[in-house]
Amino acid sequence: MRHPSKIIAALYLCSVAGISTAQSQDPNLWLEDVTGEKALDWVKLRNQETRNKLDNDAGFQHLRSELQVILDSKDRIPGITQMGDAVYNFWTDADHPRGIWRKTTLEAYRKADPKWETVLDIDALAKNENENWVFKNSQCREPVYDRCLIELSRGGADAVTLREFDLRSKQFVKNGFHLPEAKMTVDWRDLNTLFVATDFGKNTLTDSGYPRQVKEWKRGTPITAAKLILESKKTDLSVAAQSVNHANLHYELVQRQIDFYSSEQYVREHGKLKKLDVPLQADLAFFEDQLLITLRQAWTLKDKTYPAGAVLAIKFSAFEKGDRNFNTLFEPSDSTSFTGLATTRHFLLLQALDNVKSNLKEWSLKDGKWVMREVKLPTLGSITVSPMDADKSDDYLLSYSDYLTPSVYLLAHAGSDQRSTLKSAPAFFDSTPYETLQQFATSADGTKIPYFIVKRKNLNYDGNNPTLLYGYGGFQISLTPSYSGTLGKAWLDKGGVYVIANIRGGGEFGPRWHQAALKEHRQRAYDDFAAVAKDLITSKITSPQHLGAMGGSNGGLLAGVALTQHPELFNAVVSQVPLLDMQRFNQLLAGASWMGEYGNPDIANEWAYIKEYSPYQNVKPNIIYPNVLFITSTRDDRVHPGHARKMTAKMLEQGHKNVWYFENTEGGHGGAANSTQRADMSAITYSFLWNMLKWDNTAYVVH
Repeated sequence: MRHPSKIIAALYLCSVAGISTAQSQDPNLWLEDVTGEKALDWVKLRNQETRNKLDNDAGFQHLRSELQVILDSKDRIPGITQMGDAVYNFWTDADHPRGIWRKTTLEAYRKADPKWETVLDIDALAKNENENWVFKNSQCREPVYDRCLIELSRGGADAVTLREFDLRSKQFVKNGFHLPEAKMTVDWRDLNTLFVATDFGKNTLTDSGYPRQVKEWKRGTPITAAKLILESKKTDLSVAAQSVNHANLHYELVQRQIDFYSSEQYVREHGKLKKLDVPLQADLAFFEDQLLITLRQAWTLKDKTYPAGAVLAIKFSAFEKGDRNFNTLFEPSDSTSFTGLATTRHFLLLQALDNVKSNLKEWSLKDGKWVMREVKLPTLGSITVSPMDADKSDDYLLSYSDYLTPSVYLLAHAGSDQRSTLKSAPAFFDSTPYETLQQFATSADGTKIPYFIVKRKNLNYDGNNPTLLYGYGGFQISLTPSYSGTLGKAWLDKGGVYVIANIRGGGEFGPRWHQAALKEHRQRAYDDFAAVAKDLITSKITSPQHLGAMGGSNGGLLAGVALTQHPELFNAVVSQVPLLDMQRFNQLLAGASWMGEYGNPDIANEWAYIKEYSPYQNVKPNIIYPNVLFITSTRDDRVHPGHARKMTAKMLEQGHKNVWYFENTEGGHGGAANSTQRADMSAITYSFLWNMLKWDNTAYVVH
């Protein structure tokens, strides 16, 4: 059950117009020219410097080979989606680096070596068309599963081209639906009609680069003839529309996304829009005849207040008539938060966290009343729930893992705890010597911050353990326990300690945890991260000489702040696909869409707090910083590679010698487009970290 806010991708806007006087004094603005010859020459030089440092590192070469084996392992669990009588999987390995979309039966899938039938070969397609295609997504028409909309990206960027695909003939449809490269959202209304939000031409994108028009497009007509459904303001974030089908009921939802967290919701009935009386910060879904509302802000109705993070249900026809007597399916506490919904034919599966540990409840309607059953889970780690066939069956896939347990794929049946194992992933490292503990640090304002630590059971608390601290802390995204063969092989097996900080800004404790670090309160997230680092040092898990920090995207900003605000705590920092120049983030690519998270640097009183932590504005020539690696992608059309480029250039200009840089020329925001690139970038990252943090390291920066 998808919702527009969950399927809108970050869309393209690249502008260097309107630069303020202060910004125009930045000597590194030329590095924002993503594919400019001068900028790419600079990138090549920095990349070669990094390669030169690793060329004679036998450990790097060996690790890269080991990671390639893990990433290409044919023993990995092939995740499946049931469509009709078949289950489908998208698979990559050494023989299929771009991937194949394939299918088999559920009965065959249960076998150790199922026989797969290729549906679409992306490697062959890329070769035939001489394009660097990366498979991004497929939207298949439910519940008949006859046609799909295939999204292909050049080099892994968010921008995609769209083509209609016949699932039965396994061919692209001649003269079918087709859209040129853009950042878009699409959905089927029926076989001959699509909902489309894309770049329709002049003045059809918002300031954030998202579509500001969503239209209904009929088969056989040009896209220029598509009928407008809703147009947003240029200052809004985006618009989208989707079909929701469950229990033979059809709903059409349309959304005007005002900013990253606020939206107006409409239902479309008989071609007309009706605005729904729900809070601006709420997500909607349907189950049978029930409207489901997940609140991200408190909602007061007469004498009743529903808290942020609650999940409410009501018969939709009654809601439309003005009834507001909701059933509360979930209400958060100090330790619990809602994380997601999935539906089978007769059950609503509600996922939540309790102190960052998973739980699952089943809700069903019995004689018009909601009934709940607690599901017994095989783990407290991460779980993923997905229905097999929500229109016909109560079967669902339950997968789980934690830091030391490889993924297990189970076939479950709602209404009972009976389940059968479909697949178990291999262990890529021996987890026997390790244990996972949850501990709490105290932040600057007294808030208790949970963190997980993965370490050897017989660890010596002598301050000498190479330790990697990872964090994110933004956009209400939770970091929950999950397995990584790469981490185990590249870090734990060498003797490293791995720590995950569940800092404010994330979603581990629901909207309140996220909103506690929004905008002018952003510093709290950085204080939380520093508090965990200090706790690790105080407890003698490690010491600054052996402590590293890492994060990607918003977490890359976190790592950048750790570098500039607390150089005394770390000896190595890895900032991946990061935001770093927070004075210009809103003018680069999709950056304007994140002002709801960080604030608007063009407004003086908001820049006043942003500038206090913005790494690019706070790095100084007379400070001794930890060893640092900035890693990004030329094809990242979400977070501009100029952030990492400019930060590296500025630090080098200031005379800092311990600055590493690597930019993959493909890969999009994920950094890599295939397993070879992922193995290479991971080997660079972990080789850098190990060389800087190992017991006998010679690269300790004395503060």
